[in-house]
Amino acid sequence: MSDDSVYLDWNATAPLDPVVREAMLPWIGARFGNASSGHERGRQARAAIEAARERVAAAAGAHPTEVIFTSGGTEANNLFLKGVAAHGKPGWVAVGATEHPSVLEPARQLARQGWALREIGVTESGALDAAAWREALARRPAIVSVMFANNETGVVQDIAALAAGARAAGACFHSDAVQAFGRLALDFRALGLAAMTLSAHKIGGPPGAGALLLDKRMDLAPLLAGGGQERGLRSGTENVAALVGFGVAAERAVARQAAEAARLAALREVCAARLVALGATVFARDAERLPNTVYFAFDGIDGGTLVERLDRAGFACGSGSACSSARPGASHVLRAMGVAPERARGAVRVSMGCDTGAGEIAAFVAALARNVAALKSLAAVSVC
Repeated sequence: MSDDSVYLDWNATAPLDPVVREAMLPWIGARFGNASSGHERGRQARAAIEAARERVAAAAGAHPTEVIFTSGGTEANNLFLKGVAAHGKPGWVAVGATEHPSVLEPARQLARQGWALREIGVTESGALDAAAWREALARRPAIVSVMFANNETGVVQDIAALAAGARAAGACFHSDAVQAFGRLALDFRALGLAAMTLSAHKIGGPPGAGALLLDKRMDLAPLLAGGGQERGLRSGTENVAALVGFGVAAERAVARQAAEAARLAALREVCAARLVALGATVFARDAERLPNTVYFAFDGIDGGTLVERLDRAGFACGSGSACSSARPGASHVLRAMGVAPERARGAVRVSMGCDTGAGEIAAFVAALARNVAALKSLAAVSVC
C-alpha cells in the first residue's frame, strides 16, 4: 500500500498533526533536558510538561493536578484498576463486557487474585444492559469501569448516569474515554467520575503519551516505583516531546470537535446507507455512536480477507481492535452483543478523521463493492 492510500483507520491511530510535530521538534533536538534536574535545561523541561498538563486538563474539564501522565491508555487503565485494588481488600469489580482488553485483562487478573469479577452484559445495540447494570450495582462493587465509546462499534454509553449510579452504590467509577476524547464533548468534573483515561495518538498526538484523570480524593498504589514522578503515581523520566505533543493535540482536537463531529456524522450516515444498499449489516446502527465510526459485515465474507484486499486497493481500514490483533478471531464486542460468530468474523471497521471527505468515502464504497462481488464470485466457484 502506498503513502497516498485512503486512511480509514483513525480509531486505531490518527496521523501526527503537523502543528503537533512542529511543537515537539525542539524537544527532540536542542531543548533536551531531564525535568527532574535542577539546572536551567531541567527547569525548561519541567515547565514544558506543566504547560502540557494545563492544556490536557483544560481540554478535558479537569484541574491540572488531576492529570497523571502515562505512556498511553493501556497503562492508565491498568493504573486505575490495579492501583485502587491495591488499596483495599478484595471485593467486587465490575466492568463492561465490551471493554477494551486493557480493562478486561487487568480485571481478570484481579479475579485471579481474589476479587469477584462481574462483566456487565450489553444489549444487541451495544448499550449497557439496564438489568445487568442494576444487578452489578446490587453487589456493591468497589471498582467499576465502563468505556465512554467503544473502539469497534463506536457505541456511546450514558456515562454521566452510570457514574451517578455507581457513586450511589459506593463504587469508584472509571471510564476509558480514549475514543471519545476529541470526538465528543467531555467534562471530567461535570461527569462526576473518579477517573478517566485519555490517549494522545487517537487525536493527532504522538504514540507513547496518555493520561489518567484522577479525582484528588482518590488513593492509588503506583504500578511503577522509582523517582516519584507524577505525584508518586508514575515514576520514570518523562518523555517531554511526547507530552508537549499531547498538550497541543488535545487543545487542537477540542477546538475543532463540534464542527468535526457534525461533518463526520453526516459522512458516517452516507457511508452506512451505501453499505446497507450493498447488502451489509451495519452493527449498532440505531445506537448513539461516535460520529466517525461504521462497523459492518457481509454474510459469508471473512473480514480479514476483505481488509487485505481493500489494503491492496489503496484503502486502510480495520477489522476490530488494533490492540488485540495478536489474538485474531470473532470480536468479543460483537459476541457480547449476541452477533452470530459467522457474521462477527466478517466484521470490518471504517473510522474517519479530519482528512476524510466525501470523495474518499465514495471511492471506498466503490472499491468495496468490487471486492465483495469478487469474493462472492470466488465463493460460488468453490461451491461448484
